[in-house]
Amino acid sequence: MSVSELPCWIYRSPRKDEMYLYTAKEDDFSCVPEALLKRFGTPIQVMEIALTEQRKLAREDVVVVIENLRSQGFHLQMPPKMDVDLYHGD
Repeated sequence: MSVSELPCWIYRSPRKDEMYLYTAKEDDFSCVPEALLKRFGTPIQVMEIALTEQRKLAREDVVVVIENLRSQGFHLQMPPKMDVDLYHGD
């Protein structure tokens, strides 16, 4: 792994669809506030990746994720906001 790469583990929430928790250390949730972990539920690991500033993430700004991992040890990805118009119909 190069010096500019940051290891990252991604976990999904069993309670909230499309909510993900990124951590700087595998299975280490000690830096995550207890109230957040209670709402998130028991994290389920979905992948391990190496982040770089050049890497593209589907819904997150990789620079923000890296900054959060370095400063607080975790990053929370919230579910996308749904467009209310999608629910109008018969």
